[in-house]
Parts: sequence; C-alpha cells; structure tokens
Amino acid sequence: MKKKLMAGLLVMVFVFSVFTFSGCGNENQIIIGTKDFNESIVLGEIFAQVIEAKTDISVKRKLNLGGTFICFEAIKKGDIDLYPEYTGTGITAHLKLPVISDTEEGYNVCKDEFDKQFNIAWLDPLGFNNTYAIAVTKEIAAEYNLSKCSDLKVNNASQNISFGGEHEFFNRPGDGFDGFCDLYDVSFKGDTIKMNVALKYKAIGDNEMDATDAYTTDSEILEYELVVLEDDLGFFPPYIAAPIIKNETLLKFPELKDVLNLLSGKITNTVMTQLNYNVMIDKQSVKVVAENFLTEAGII
Repeated sequence: MKKKLMAGLLVMVFVFSVFTFSGCGNENQIIIGTKDFNESIVLGEIFAQVIEAKTDISVKRKLNLGGTFICFEAIKKGDIDLYPEYTGTGITAHLKLPVISDTEEGYNVCKDEFDKQFNIAWLDPLGFNNTYAIAVTKEIAAEYNLSKCSDLKVNNASQNISFGGEHEFFNRPGDGFDGFCDLYDVSFKGDTIKMNVALKYKAIGDNEMDATDAYTTDSEILEYELVVLEDDLGFFPPYIAAPIIKNETLLKFPELKDVLNLLSGKITNTVMTQLNYNVMIDKQSVKVVAENFLTEAGII
C-alpha cells in the first residue's frame, strides 16, 4: 500500500513539474506568423533569427500560415504575436480605406489606425516597396533608352513594344493596365496578351513579348534580367513592408521594438529581390538565406 501511495505521489510530482516548467517556457515565448508566399516566409524567418540572436525570448514559428486575412485574424485573436505586412494591404484590406499614394502618409495612417482600432503596432519600415511595376527586357530598355515609365512616351516608344501580363492586372480598376496607360498617355503595339500569372515571366523570357507587369521584388526580375521602370508619376500605390506586432506583446517584451527596428532600412528592393531569388530560383533554404543576410548586414 505504501509503495502504491509513493508511486502515485511521484507521478503527481512529475506531472506538476512538467506542467510548471512548460508554462514557464511559454511565458517567455512569442509566435511569429507569415503569409503563404515566399517573401513573407523569408521575412518571418529573418524576424525570428534576429530575435533569437539579440534576446532571450523563445520564438515559435508559424511560417506559411495562410493568406492576408488569416494572418490578420490570427494576430487580432492572439494566435500569433507578429507578422510582416504591407501598407497598401493595411489601408485597403484591413482599414477599408481608399488607396493612399503618398508613401509617408500611408505608413502613418496604418500606424495610427492599427493602434487605435486593433491595438497593433507598426514598427519601422524594412526599406522596400513591393508594389506593381512595369518591367521590360534589357534589350528593349537599351534600344529605347528606358529607365522610367514616362520614357515610354518619348518618340512613341511604347507603340513599338508589345505588352502582356496577368489577368488581374487588366481587371484592376484603380491601379491596373488601363489606368496606367491613361496616366502615362501610352499605347502598346498590337493586342495585349493576357495570361495566368505563372506564365508571364516565361513568356517574356522567351521573347514572346517585350514588357509585362511585375511586383518590384519578384525573383524572376533577376532570373530573366528584366529592367523595372521607375514609376515617376506615382501611379502604383506604395506597399511598404514592416513588422506589425500586438501592443500587448510589446508591453511584455519591450526590447522587441529596438531589436526588430535593427532591420529598418536594411532590406531594400534590390536586397529583397535577391533574397527571393536565392530561395525561389537557387533553391537555398529559407533558414540559410535569412542567416546569411543578417550576417552580411552586420546585424548578427
């Protein structure tokens, strides 16, 4: 009887110890989420590694969590503590506001309104703007001396250039193909080619067209040596990337603000494009790409 009682007490002590120490561990843990595309996953891993290197906080990763609204609901509910977001998405998708073309104004609106409405903080911008752009082959850029979108108008250059892009770009009422052509007063050669997003880069790489829509940090820009034209009239709305984090998490771990802000301005469009290329085209692991970036940038 004594042996059974002693055994029972030992089991209770063991269970209590496991529960207690597990709880302590969770008290010093944050959860990082990301959207379900490569760039977001890379950024989430960068956030995780810089936190692990600079603090004693344990990081649980929920990378590739899901789409925009899945991540946003997760942070509001407290299922995750932070994730990378974009000002353009914050303004139109989450705040339900009209497009804001001014970069600084858009960021400030996101920062103020997320704090008021959702108790979520926007930290400093990372340094890149992943918005729509017009990209051309390097041969076309050289032939017509193209570096900015308004160059397409010079000597009616656009009329000698064929254009193809993804279906969505032609269907977007505010920042799509028709609006772009109207603002820059250009028209392209022949009929435009509309296709699935997965096919457009291969098409321009195979010289089936001369120009296409792109996101400014797409890895295929490097893969096919495309030239991204500067949007000098500011047609495309800014999508400035930054970490967003629950205010409750910042109150608990105030050091996170300074640690994550070490990334501020360090990830330019050129850098982010290269990081995407390293993962998508070179097939390097996200963990290695993140670590190499942080090391080369002198952050860790």
